Amino acid sequence: MKTTDLIKDSLNHSSWRRGFLQDASETEDFESEPKIVKFVVVTERKESHAKKEELMSFEAVMLPHLDAAHNLAKWLLRNEQDAQDVVQEAFLRAFKSFGGFHGSNGRAWLLTIVRNTSYTLLKKNRVANLMTPFDEEIHASADESVSAATILERSEDANLIREAMDELPAALREILTLRHQEDLSYKEIADIAQIPAGTVMSRLARARGKLKERLAARIGKKK
Repeated sequence: MKTTDLIKDSLNHSSWRRGFLQDASETEDFESEPKIVKFVVVTERKESHAKKEELMSFEAVMLPHLDAAHNLAKWLLRNEQDAQDVVQEAFLRAFKSFGGFHGSNGRAWLLTIVRNTSYTLLKKNRVANLMTPFDEEIHASADESVSAATILERSEDANLIREAMDELPAALREILTLRHQEDLSYKEIADIAQIPAGTVMSRLARARGKLKERLAARIGKKK
């Protein structure tokens, strides 16, 4: 089953839907107060219709960002099954909180949930490189940054890039994915990662430099 189908199936079988079906069934079997029963059933049906509309609205706004959600989870977790599980969990969390979403940037909002869900799993599994320290004050030179970005965006050797990125700490994989694969702005990345915009810039420079080092080392081994 595709990830999209799994998410839709999970949403269709969420607790509010099961609770409604049970309550409606019990209400319709109650016959001693027909007027009250009719009112309650109509109310329940209206609520069901509203929930269906909410689900349709959620799918229209959020499902277009499924690929971006999966891409971020995959690069953070480095495991396809974990990535699918996290995306499914993130979509369920997003649906439950959708009533409070009033912004215009659904992708950034969803990716924030995906990011937080991914880090929760990483911490649970105690991934060694999750907290690998790196100096935010270290900046790559302008030439190094451009070279690394060009390699990441245009290189035809996808396997080489994947292997090099897999060696980076989660925070660096995250920033490269959001900037160079999802093409998010510094402000969007700052909102998602919950860090200042200045930190986004310094971390991105650091990530580019480290990626270039890993790529150079791998290319040197192949010569």
